[in-house]
Amino acid sequence: MKIKPLADRVVIKMLEAEETTKGGIILTSSAQEKPQVAEIVAVGPGGVVDGEKVVMEVKVGDKVLISKYAGTEVKVDGVEYTILRQSDVLAIVD
Repeated sequence: MKIKPLADRVVIKMLEAEETTKGGIILTSSAQEKPQVAEIVAVGPGGVVDGEKVVMEVKVGDKVLISKYAGTEVKVDGVEYTILRQSDVLAIVD
């Protein structure tokens, strides 16, 4: 199955959280923070949203920083994705 977002939405896949601290301490999965860096796997066409024209500024393959509680999590073919609006993307990570 393939996900094709509509309007100004993007589909992202969260990148793995750090398993060790800078000091070398290994963290359990419950102690790890939810990652806020993700990779974009699909981008909607943009268009007019709420009466304003939206131009998509992100593209597939971009690594982005997102809001902590943004989007809707979905599971497709055993893989977890998050669908959110482009406005929930805070920055592109180089």
